[in-house]
Amino acid sequence: MPRTPRFKLSDLVQQIVGGLFVAGPLVITEETWRLAERMEVPHVVFTMVIVFLTGYGLLYKADTQHNLSIESDIGLGGVIPRRFLSLILVSYLSVGLLAFAFAAPSTFAVTNAVTLRAISISAIFSMIGAATADTILGRR
Repeated sequence: MPRTPRFKLSDLVQQIVGGLFVAGPLVITEETWRLAERMEVPHVVFTMVIVFLTGYGLLYKADTQHNLSIESDIGLGGVIPRRFLSLILVSYLSVGLLAFAFAAPSTFAVTNAVTLRAISISAIFSMIGAATADTILGRR
């Protein structure tokens, strides 16, 4: 049965749970923070591209059984799909929230710039978890 394209609160909750579940362990590992210390702007931009492409691909290309199309999901300003926008926000904000909840920046004694880089690393995995949960649990 095709999924209704209407974006609901339950869809957002599924994204949050999936994003936190997958990215949570990465946020608290020292390796993530050491990698972030060595990253430069091109690396951060590349991680952002990975997050965007992964989210788009998982929502609108890989999940053909639910018939979710980008055209049926347009939301913000008639241009950006609601489901895609929520995935991006969940990916970055959930990882940032975890980083600060566990006091990771102060534990690893890093700057705000390094914290943002660590968030960009973990957001890749958060996106995978969020989009997968939304896709799998979104079966109606």
